Amino acid sequence: MAAFPLTDAEVDAFIDAAFAEDIGDGDVTCATVIPERAMLSATMNARETMVLAGLPLVTPIFKRLDPDCTITMLVADGDKVAPGTRIMRVEGKARALLSAERTALNIVQHMSGIATLTRRYVDLIRNTGTILLDTRKTIPGLRKLGKYATAMGGAQNHRMGLFDAVMIKDNHIAVAGSVETAIASAKAAGRNDIQVECDTLEQVREAVTAGANSLLLDNMPPAMLREARAIVNGRIPCEASGGVNLNTIKAIAETGVEYISVGRLTQSAPAVDIGLDYA
Repeated sequence: MAAFPLTDAEVDAFIDAAFAEDIGDGDVTCATVIPERAMLSATMNARETMVLAGLPLVTPIFKRLDPDCTITMLVADGDKVAPGTRIMRVEGKARALLSAERTALNIVQHMSGIATLTRRYVDLIRNTGTILLDTRKTIPGLRKLGKYATAMGGAQNHRMGLFDAVMIKDNHIAVAGSVETAIASAKAAGRNDIQVECDTLEQVREAVTAGANSLLLDNMPPAMLREARAIVNGRIPCEASGGVNLNTIKAIAETGVEYISVGRLTQSAPAVDIGLDYA
């Protein structure tokens, strides 16, 4: 998902919702403090090292309130920038730009936070051959934007939703009765994209024997991951997940798993510090 993922209609809907909760029926501060004809020139500035994401939303956010404002982008999504970097410049009606400021900053800070954390993980496994994946652990309503941000950080997008592929987890196995039964049911429905979550080496054996197309090796320490990989013997790809953090990811990647997925990329990445400063 390297291309910006929202359609024009989705961007409009996003801005509608954001302005409804922030501006409501009017920005009373701007209406009472800022002269109607006042103009503003400002720059959006990075206040820490970060990887940028979300900039395609900035222009439509500001132009919603001031269609005639002038915006100059100075960097692009995916760029890693240092503190003090000027990200963009905007000039236009002061009331409009100040009313839109928080919405623009919030989304770029959030998405750039995801991209920045993602890049840290990617850098740690860059020479291992293992690919970093994102997950469905996203803020409801912001999945496309969250996954786009991980792509800007260097991860590969994985399963946009439940509709993408069969993912048989522990609760599915419990209800179906066994790994073999769950896989057989999916195959009977004509699926050939069956991934099975395995917590034990016995489940790994069952899933491979029953014809799974890939495995999610959940919360396995490196030594156990190596055993699982030996059982699989290269027949299907393996994804490690659970217990993955900046301190553990390299050791996990060095076991030879093809993929590692990290939920915290989109679930709990801290926002970065970006300001809009009068210029």
